[in-house]
Amino acid sequence: MPFRTYIVEDSPTIRDNLIETLAELAEVESVGTADTEQEGKSWLAANDDHWDLAIVDLFLKEGNGLNVVAACRARKPTQKLVVLSNHATQDIRSRCAQLGADAVFDKSTEIEKLVAYCLTVREDVT
Repeated sequence: MPFRTYIVEDSPTIRDNLIETLAELAEVESVGTADTEQEGKSWLAANDDHWDLAIVDLFLKEGNGLNVVAACRARKPTQKLVVLSNHATQDIRSRCAQLGADAVFDKSTEIEKLVAYCLTVREDVT
């Protein structure tokens, strides 16, 4: 069974590299992407049975990733949501946890930790 991931990220370069890296290193299958808050919230809500992990950036083309995180609070216990941001300060990490994020990773220094997280969660889900 594939480990299905939806990515909310407004940078096409980062999005494409993330999809390729996670597919290669963590056997993660991308089921879609969004570059705005509304598109991300809408897809995640409408496709509740079609994702295992959502990866959300905080600063988007339109809107804010924190609102995407908050909108996914009522997700299934097996569905995980992580924030991947260049602004992973302690305050941001705390705020994301309050809103229901399972983890926060810094784009520039914690990609390996994100891959390890995906491998661990994938084992639990599949």
